[in-house]
Amino acid sequence: MIRSSLLIAAASIAVSGALSGCALLASPDPVQLYRFGGASAYAGTGATSACPDVHVAMRRVDFPEAARGDRILAVTGAEAAYIKGARWVSPAETLFEEALRNAFADGGTCTVLSGGPLTRDGLLLSVDVRRFEAAYAAPGAVPEANIVVLLRLIRPGDRTIVAEDRITVSENAGENRQSAIVAAFDRATAEASRQIVLWTDQQGFQATRD
Repeated sequence: MIRSSLLIAAASIAVSGALSGCALLASPDPVQLYRFGGASAYAGTGATSACPDVHVAMRRVDFPEAARGDRILAVTGAEAAYIKGARWVSPAETLFEEALRNAFADGGTCTVLSGGPLTRDGLLLSVDVRRFEAAYAAPGAVPEANIVVLLRLIRPGDRTIVAEDRITVSENAGENRQSAIVAAFDRATAEASRQIVLWTDQQGFQATRD
């Protein structure tokens, strides 16, 4: 009886030790959280201060599936992966939309983003982000933060496309380090936001005159 108890106790210790070993092996790697969108996008839109208000409702910003969420996408030629040990503090599409809305609030000369029903002459802005990635020319090279955005201004009444364009922004990271790559995304987002505000001001102003 004593011998059986000792065997059971020994087996329990062995199982416990094995489970502890598994827990140690399964412990996740440390992850550093980052954000972008803090850089100021406003550097003057170039639109006339006398332009009338252009009321625009912005659709939810669309992102490519691979770049959505909190992982940082890196691309080398035809290969794609996520940067190990680094995550966005919020989904990338959320941070990008926040940065863009702030840019409109700070630098939109004509554009008034509408949170409610559009006015009769209001427009709908579609922002379709096609690329949001750290692009490497070769493994281990210094990457660039690449952003490609398709823009459309639409009249909601008849769904007429008033204007459409494509914006491409690239910012070199300077170093192949996480913090440098994040800083490049921050600068690229600021520049893309500035260009989107400028484009919306100009095209929206033109639409009110047609």
